[in-house]
Amino acid sequence: MPKSSKGVKQAEPKKQTKTTGGAAKTDKPKQTKPPKAAGAKKQAKPKQTQKPKDKALAAKKAIKKGTRTRVLRKVRTNAIFRPPMTLRLPRNPKFPRFSLRHRNKLDQYTIIRSPVSSESAMKKIEDQNTLVFYVHNKANKHHINEAVFKLYKVKAAKVNTLVTPKGKKKAYVKLTGDFDALETCLLYTSDAADEEDSV
Repeated sequence: MPKSSKGVKQAEPKKQTKTTGGAAKTDKPKQTKPPKAAGAKKQAKPKQTQKPKDKALAAKKAIKKGTRTRVLRKVRTNAIFRPPMTLRLPRNPKFPRFSLRHRNKLDQYTIIRSPVSSESAMKKIEDQNTLVFYVHNKANKHHINEAVFKLYKVKAAKVNTLVTPKGKKKAYVKLTGDFDALETCLLYTSDAADEEDSV
């Protein structure tokens, strides 16, 4: 037996390797994988391609469902539903619908039918500087004012109208202070009488 002394290590016996077929195997050091770099992403696996039939069915389902899955209803506080304002373009015809323009049917000769020559009308002419006429039923005060100016060349300060029980429309045209109703009446009645005599 070998002598043992303090501070001297005993030699360890070597491990014997198994032999197969007379050849000895030696232990190889294990290869270690290099460490992964920080932030490296895993390689994405290739996605499985969807069949055309499944793709078509999925598209049909999505169309049927629609994009607006959650619809919020407007809170109605009254029962009046007005349609929104939409675009209204002006008319732009490709050709004229009428060859001639419509004639103005309410001209000055149509509006003023005839002067009123009753006693009350003559009194208004003398006292209140007002002319009295029978006018067209569809004529308004603006029409009467313009017609009187075109026919008699006088300006009206005020126009009043009424409809008689017989259905005739009567107009009371009060002239301004620059014009005299009696002179106007006499002037145009004399001109009309001269025209009748000449005919």
